[in-house]
Amino acid sequence: MSTLLTIGTTAGDKTSLQSSLSISGLASGMNWATIVTELASAERAPETQWQAQETTITDELAAYSTISSDLSSLQLDAETLLDKSFFKKVTGTSSDTSVATAAVDSGAPIGTYTFDISQLATASTLQGTTYVSGALSSGSASDITLGSAPFSTSLTAGTITVDGKQVTISTTESLQDVFDAIASATSNKVTGSYSSTTDKITLSSSSAITLGSSADTSNFLTVADLYNDNGGTTGNTGTITSTATLGHVDLAAAMSDANLKTAITGDSSGDGEFKINGVSFSYNLNNDSIQSILNNINESDAGVSAAYNSNNNCFVLTNTSTGDTGIAVEDVTGNFLTATGLSGGTLNEGKNLLYTINGGSTQIESTTNTIDDTSSGIANLTVTALDTGTTKISIGSDTSTISSAIEQFVSDYNSLQTYISTEQELSTASSGSNIPGTLTGDSESSEIANQLRSIVNGVENITGTSGAVTQLADLGFESNGANNLISLTSSSALTSMLQEHLSDVAALFSDTTNGMATLMSSFITSTLSSDGSLTARTDNLTTQQSSIQTQISNLEIKITNDSNEWDSEFQAMETAESKANSELTYISQEVSSGSL
Repeated sequence: MSTLLTIGTTAGDKTSLQSSLSISGLASGMNWATIVTELASAERAPETQWQAQETTITDELAAYSTISSDLSSLQLDAETLLDKSFFKKVTGTSSDTSVATAAVDSGAPIGTYTFDISQLATASTLQGTTYVSGALSSGSASDITLGSAPFSTSLTAGTITVDGKQVTISTTESLQDVFDAIASATSNKVTGSYSSTTDKITLSSSSAITLGSSADTSNFLTVADLYNDNGGTTGNTGTITSTATLGHVDLAAAMSDANLKTAITGDSSGDGEFKINGVSFSYNLNNDSIQSILNNINESDAGVSAAYNSNNNCFVLTNTSTGDTGIAVEDVTGNFLTATGLSGGTLNEGKNLLYTINGGSTQIESTTNTIDDTSSGIANLTVTALDTGTTKISIGSDTSTISSAIEQFVSDYNSLQTYISTEQELSTASSGSNIPGTLTGDSESSEIANQLRSIVNGVENITGTSGAVTQLADLGFESNGANNLISLTSSSALTSMLQEHLSDVAALFSDTTNGMATLMSSFITSTLSSDGSLTARTDNLTTQQSSIQTQISNLEIKITNDSNEWDSEFQAMETAESKANSELTYISQEVSSGSL
């Protein structure tokens, strides 16, 4: 009896068999995995051509992007030149910039104007009465602490020298301590005293006193106004007295402690008010400092700047604008302006600018040092007077700026033409064969180049003033006939035409019908518009590129599906081959054992 052979009787055996059959040729001896790969490669063959086409399209799109950018630059140049007002640009120069400078706007009349400035405009100032502060102290030197005393400048600690003897100064000591230290250092040769009546310090000796040295580190002597020459008055004969009263206004302290000779007052709550040029300012004696009020004045619309002059111990108001105008002050509540000496101050009237033009017999007057057309009568000219004297203001066409704009137009035109030409050129391979450029044979780029050349070389029927300029060649630009480029062959011709026939040059570019810049801007606008030829060309290339990418993607999907199907078929073959091999092995074993 024969015995039936069962293969893979367990789940594990079946899994092991299926796994082994996935190995190419394990049962059949055929490397079918390589065959599947080769079949997939053969099916993928069209992609090589498609990818080459896609690369070409990518290069073309990049080239057209550059052309589009260059066209935009050229259009900006054209728009500058089609603006008729651009050719009215003028420049203004001064023969003596130390006397005056000039600024002009388009439309200023060309010519030379002599400005004779006899007086500059200055601002009016209201100087308050001097020495408005109180003394350092109403008491004695012992009552004056150096660090908190209302000197003109804060006192610094350090050393001073008196008659060759060094004396140490501390901000925490009293003025009397300083006098004692000086007496001790000089063995009582030099003594010091302070008078609250005169508000001055006096150093006394039986002989001339020598003060200070280069090694001093405290500013005491300067703050105390003590000098060897005694202020140039009585000389140094053994007595040196402060050259000025020492007490000053304490700007940072509350008004009630500001050390004014006349105390500032307000209402019962300490509030006060005053006006400068009609602008009101409020204060509170206990909360506000004089410095804060000065800041408020300077930041207001009163039209003045306010400051404290420590040299003259007075307050000063200065008009922020020049001219012979006054400054109005008024105490409303309290006496701020009276206490600070401003209401009883002296008005130093400002001056108006005085000048003549071209030797005029009548002087022209202005409240400012800026002469505009309302003062001079010369449209679009602004002259800034800096000093008295005479200067010539020359107004001329800004031919330099206009020339640069024309040359930039030509340069950008040439750049675009050069790029198109380069992209269309054939190159030669080492084998001698021709290699086409990115845009070789491309009709759209050729049409753009031809249209640009036609515009710059074919302008006609321009209506100028004299007809002296009808084409670029009249400005010194010429084409060599070998390509689309133009070059400036005569800079003197361009300069001459700009100086002598500016209106004709303007017409060449800005004529509303046939002007070169007008036609160029119109062509570029049309070409770059959403329905323009360049946009249509790039849209078409983009569509082609997208189509190729879709074809490649679809083919890859098909190749994946086909490969999976081929794998399944070869695995089925391996299964059948394995089963056949097992059965043959069994039969062979049965024959050998005599069972069959």
